[in-house]
Amino acid sequence: MATYILRRLLVSIPILLGITLIVFLVASQMPGDAVLAMISTETPQSEDLIRLRRGQLGLDLPVYEQYFRWLGQLLQGNLGYSFQTGEPVIGILSARIPATLWLMGTALLIAVALGVAMGVVSALKQYSRTDYTFTFLGFAGVSIPDFFLGMVLVYAFALQLPIFPTSGIATAGAPFSLADSLRHLALPALALGLVRTATFMRYTRTSVLEVMNNDYVRTARAKGLRERLVIVRHILRNALLPVVTVVGLTLPVLFGGSVIIEMIFQWPGIGLMFIGAVTGRDSPVIMGYVLFSAVVVQACNLLTDIAYSFLDPRIRYD
Repeated sequence: MATYILRRLLVSIPILLGITLIVFLVASQMPGDAVLAMISTETPQSEDLIRLRRGQLGLDLPVYEQYFRWLGQLLQGNLGYSFQTGEPVIGILSARIPATLWLMGTALLIAVALGVAMGVVSALKQYSRTDYTFTFLGFAGVSIPDFFLGMVLVYAFALQLPIFPTSGIATAGAPFSLADSLRHLALPALALGLVRTATFMRYTRTSVLEVMNNDYVRTARAKGLRERLVIVRHILRNALLPVVTVVGLTLPVLFGGSVIIEMIFQWPGIGLMFIGAVTGRDSPVIMGYVLFSAVVVQACNLLTDIAYSFLDPRIRYD
């Protein structure tokens, strides 16, 4: 296992470098100018001032020199400084990552809990009205985009029924309280999690149906075990193994989907930060977000493989 983990980590290094190189080249070709985006339209734009500022930021260098300059800072543990605010990119990410993880964790909990429960019930009641209803909801959930569901939730539970707030992570000027934080979290977490519920439901239903037809399940029933014990100990324990893989694959998707959801609900996470960085041509912040995203994806894939090998003793990584 240690050899496998080390090999995966070594393979991840060129992958991360390739991702950063591609994104850096794409970011350098975006229309507009980072310096002009920093200057107010009400302020006279001096050509000398613009050239001076471009030189200070290193934007007058060739693209490949800018990339290797950023890469050299990265090897020293520095992601650079924001063009817009001058703050260290590491500090900006550190301040916003907890909000994104809070949102993603809650959305994943909603998706797994509802999806697994609905999938198990749908499989145990195969071809019933409940099964057809859940299957229809599953196809509908896969087809609905995050942003559309988010706007529907805002219209229903914030405008028509003013139950939940529409934006922010807490009420401005009010002292922190868990209840207030959960009220602000409800709509973005539901918008992000309900769409993924359909995926977990479909995988769970398929896996449970496959396990129900195995010999050891029939043997357990033939021994006279109660149906509840058969379902919990023999069916669910083996049927939920593929769901672990789905969780690992869903985490990067949740990470990407949080960008749109954070923009809709003005959730102060790294997704909203990324949108602002793209608008302002803030290359260091864009690169910091991309690098962090790539590390998250690589880590999720590796942790999924490790968890699967622990849950299923038949799987061994050399």
